[in-house]
Amino acid sequence: MVIPVPFYHCFGMVIGNLNALSHGAATIIPGRGFSPAAALEAVQDFGGTSLYGVPTMFIAELALPDFRSYDLSTLRTGVMAGSLCPIEVMNRVISEMNMVDVAICYGMTETSPVSTMTRKGDTLQQRTETVGRTMPQLESRVVDPATGRSLERGQIGELCTRGYAVMAGYWNQPEKTAEAIDADGWMHTGDLARMDDDGYVLVEGRIKDMVIRGGENIYPREIEEFLYTHPSIQDVQVIGVPDPRYGEELMACIILKPGAEPVDAAAITEFCRGQLAHYKIPRYVEVRESFPMTVSGKIRKVQMREEAVARLGV
Repeated sequence: MVIPVPFYHCFGMVIGNLNALSHGAATIIPGRGFSPAAALEAVQDFGGTSLYGVPTMFIAELALPDFRSYDLSTLRTGVMAGSLCPIEVMNRVISEMNMVDVAICYGMTETSPVSTMTRKGDTLQQRTETVGRTMPQLESRVVDPATGRSLERGQIGELCTRGYAVMAGYWNQPEKTAEAIDADGWMHTGDLARMDDDGYVLVEGRIKDMVIRGGENIYPREIEEFLYTHPSIQDVQVIGVPDPRYGEELMACIILKPGAEPVDAAAITEFCRGQLAHYKIPRYVEVRESFPMTVSGKIRKVQMREEAVARLGV
C-alpha cells in the first residue's frame, strides 16, 4: 500500500497504517510531504498494488508531464477519499493507472472514519458516481436540514450516520458535540446527499457550499462535473459570490492543463449553453495556478470566496 496521505488524518492513519497492520500488508511511504512524482516512483520502485489519495493528489499525478513514463502495471486497487471525487478523474484513475478495483470511501474523522464505501463488485457507474453503500453495523439516512425529517429515496438533504463508528464527542466541547450528534445518536455530517433505490449514496456537496441564486438551489458539484469534461480544464471549483440582484452568482475557478487553450467567461458560457440550465452557467470565470488547500488536501472554498469577494468588490 502506497500511502502519500498524512498520518495525523484518519485517511492515512486508520484506513492506511492501521488497516495495513491488521491485515499484514506492507506500507510504502513516499516521503514526509506529498509529491506526485514521489508517489508514482514509490509504486514503480516497490511494486505497489494499492495507492491512496485525495482527488487533488490523483489530479496532480495524472497531470505530470512524464506521467506515462511511470510503470504502474502492478497497481490494481486503492482508495480515493477525503473530498468529492470528480467522475472524470475517477475514470482516468481506472483506465490510465490500472486501478480497476479502486474504492471510493466516504466518512469523517468523527465517524472513525468510513460510513459508506463502494465494493469490488459494484458497477463502474456505481464506483464513479456514488460513495457506495452503508458499511456493516452502521445506519445512514438523509434528512431535511431544517426539520430533521427523513426524506424519500432520491431527495437531496443532509446525510446522517449512526452506529459504533460515531465518536463519543469532541474533547471538552459538549456544546459542539450536541450540535453534531442529536439526541437519537445521529451524526449530522453537514454534507448534502441523496440515496438511490439500491442504497447507494450520492454526495452533492457541503450544505455551506450550496449556492442560492434567485431562489434556485444550485449544487456546485453538478457544474464542476460538467466542466471537467472541457478539454482545457485540469481542475475546477465552483463557488458562490454575492450579487445585488440574485443574492448570489456563480464563479468557476479553473486550473488549465499544461499548454491548453485559454478560456474566459464567454468560452465557458458557450461550452455550457444547452447543456446546463441557464442559471447554472457561471457568470464569472477565474483562471488560477492553484487552489488554497488544507494540509490534508481539501479545497478551502471559504478562503476562495473571501478572495473572490475582495477582487470583485462585491
